[in-house]
Amino acid sequence: MERSEARSDVLSLDHALLRRLQVRVGDLLEADLSERRRRHQPPLSEEDTDAFKAELAHRVVDEHARSQAEGGLGQMSWEDTQDLVNALKNRLYGAGSLEALLRDERIEEIDVNGWQNVFVDYTNGVRAKVAPVFASNEELIETIQTLAAHEGLSGRSFDSANPHVNFRLGSARVQAVMAVSTAPVIAIRLHHRHMRYMLKDLVANGTIDQPLADFFAAAVRAKKNLMIGGETSAGKTVLLRALAAEIGPEERLITIERALELGLEDDVEAHPDTVVMEERLANAEGEGAVPMRELVTISKRMRPDRVIVGEVLGDEALVMLNAMMQGNDGSLSTIHANSSEGIVENIIAYAVQAPERLPRAATVSMIASGLDFLVFARRYRGEGAQRRVVHSVREIVGYDEHGLKTNEIFRPGPDGMAVRDEPVAINCIEALREVGYRDPGQWDDLGSSRGWV
Repeated sequence: MERSEARSDVLSLDHALLRRLQVRVGDLLEADLSERRRRHQPPLSEEDTDAFKAELAHRVVDEHARSQAEGGLGQMSWEDTQDLVNALKNRLYGAGSLEALLRDERIEEIDVNGWQNVFVDYTNGVRAKVAPVFASNEELIETIQTLAAHEGLSGRSFDSANPHVNFRLGSARVQAVMAVSTAPVIAIRLHHRHMRYMLKDLVANGTIDQPLADFFAAAVRAKKNLMIGGETSAGKTVLLRALAAEIGPEERLITIERALELGLEDDVEAHPDTVVMEERLANAEGEGAVPMRELVTISKRMRPDRVIVGEVLGDEALVMLNAMMQGNDGSLSTIHANSSEGIVENIIAYAVQAPERLPRAATVSMIASGLDFLVFARRYRGEGAQRRVVHSVREIVGYDEHGLKTNEIFRPGPDGMAVRDEPVAINCIEALREVGYRDPGQWDDLGSSRGWV
């Protein structure tokens, strides 16, 4: 895709006009509600209200088109009329002017650095600046305030007292900042439906090979604890979802996230017994917060077969390790890291932040007792293309005074994708064989090769 072609399809509509039409729809809607109350009629259902809003959008746009023609400003074309109706509908019950970008399945990242500077990353690796989707920073802030207040399990504030917010918008993850930056900033990571991959899809698109897919499937079935590390946009969440797809429908899952993103509960056939929990922030008085750490503790009392932590970013790492040590096998989680070795260092860094203030040696001991495998994902970018691959898989086999002991059982191949290092034994091979796994190396004993982190 050439940069000149990598423009957004978002229309350069008159935002002030859209605002006026939105107010007009609001007035008509309120008038109808008042009339229904006067006549003692029941209120409209949510579905009927949305249908009525759509009807009103067509009505007010037709009014505007007639007014423009009668004022000598010319006839609006059918295409322009439809574009205006669609943009107005987006403002009424979508994500406003962001909606067209959110629906574009070619886009996987949206960055708004102040209303005038909008950048998108396309799925082919091209990054491009596109047309503004807001008329001002005030409209940008107002849109995020509205969305944050109504998305997720609890409303979230976005103002000078709460200058940053993150939440799920449909299948997208939104992070927004204001007041502490020179202009309001939005970063959106999209997870379209076609990105809900299974392991077979990751094999087909070159993220993993079939031997690694077989290993992952066995590791999940054998209820091994996996931590997935990688840089931003390396594909950690996509891989976690693909691993979770291997979990049987009979299992009770508890997912814990800062902002809802995983969406495992959406597939009721694959995961009918799923409990979804989201961190709750403190209110304006500084009360009512329920942090990730507390949610992980709560989850242990809810009889989970597995606990899935969307992303470890703080002292909940220690509680999660403790839960793994106490029988919550089969847990999955993600963490930011620059290398497979960095996964361990980041877990230690987060654990040190916990009130327990465990020394490094004690934290390493917990990692060795709680985690089974460390998975590292990477993203390679080139001219007009990008690749996401699983780069390395390490098995944790113990620890001593020198640190954590691991075997790199899948190491980077010539193209960066992890391939089975057959001379290196898999320590827990018997547990994997019990669920049907056949190791390409065909080891019959534990072997003696060892690696270090």
